Amino acid sequence: MKAIVYERTGDPSVLQLVDRPVPEPGPGEVLVRMAVSGVNPTDWKARRQWPLPEGWQTPGQDGAGVVEAVGEGVDPDLIGERVWLWEAAWQRPWGTAAEYTVVPVRQAVRLGDASFDLGACLGIPFLTAHRCLTAGEYMPDNLRAGALSDHTVLVQGGAGAVGNAAIQLARWADACVIATVSSAEKAQLAAAAGASFIINYREQDVVEEIRKIAPDGVHTIVEVAPSANAATDVEVLRNGAAVCVYADDGGGEVTLPVRKLMMPNARWQFVLVYTEPKAAKAQAVRDVAAAAAQGGIRVGEEAGLPLHHYPLSATAAAHQAVEGSAVGKVLVTTSGQ
Repeated sequence: MKAIVYERTGDPSVLQLVDRPVPEPGPGEVLVRMAVSGVNPTDWKARRQWPLPEGWQTPGQDGAGVVEAVGEGVDPDLIGERVWLWEAAWQRPWGTAAEYTVVPVRQAVRLGDASFDLGACLGIPFLTAHRCLTAGEYMPDNLRAGALSDHTVLVQGGAGAVGNAAIQLARWADACVIATVSSAEKAQLAAAAGASFIINYREQDVVEEIRKIAPDGVHTIVEVAPSANAATDVEVLRNGAAVCVYADDGGGEVTLPVRKLMMPNARWQFVLVYTEPKAAKAQAVRDVAAAAAQGGIRVGEEAGLPLHHYPLSATAAAHQAVEGSAVGKVLVTTSGQ
């Protein structure tokens, strides 16, 4: 089979297209014939700096395909099922940027009739968004229709992959969603995702606009740029609200006013899917699968998430696109090489 492999960390040039034997699924694992691999920021960050315990790595945490074989202890009825994968390459050498991969069966979720493109977009971005929408003290533990009907959510950076996921999941759960963006083009993407209100932070006073919409403040903030937005976040939190930080905007440090945050019992919650509590992650997988099955999640320009496809042989270019902050979702087509 064809697979992308790197044997040392570095820039995209370390990614090589090689021939490898098709792996055998071990106990509790499934072999998946990949159709599409999703590329996330953690893929290029891992490629640049994460250790290689096995001496090699196939990148790609997310993807979608068809179960070809199962290991010992796995229901053989899964063979032939269309599935989406999450965390395939976390502390494992087999990622999704290959014609075949193996994952623990719990990380292969039935996709049904949804497209492989949708499946490849679900993993890390939507699980991250789910955690951001449920980690606050006064937020629900799980998402479903109506779960956020009395909540206002602020998504800082509504045109990014996680921002798009947060908007879609929050709207599926009936929240009022305020999204911030940096341009008219990104405003259109946030609107397509379903944002209730959109604020261009380059042209408008974000605090003033949010107070018009939510005089008592917002229930939770999905935060992509904590050092840049901390002062704004502090001003728009309601009692018991949470700021859920899932990315580092390069600032590295955040300074917070203790008394202003103490009075409303506010919470700052840092979010990394790979190490979040297992129960919360399992709930996220169930909720994201349900949202996808019910049509609450879409992809493509019409859903505010433009798709950029690359062949497996151009995975290095796909990584470069994500590292260069491409707007939308970068996908690698793994079949037909």
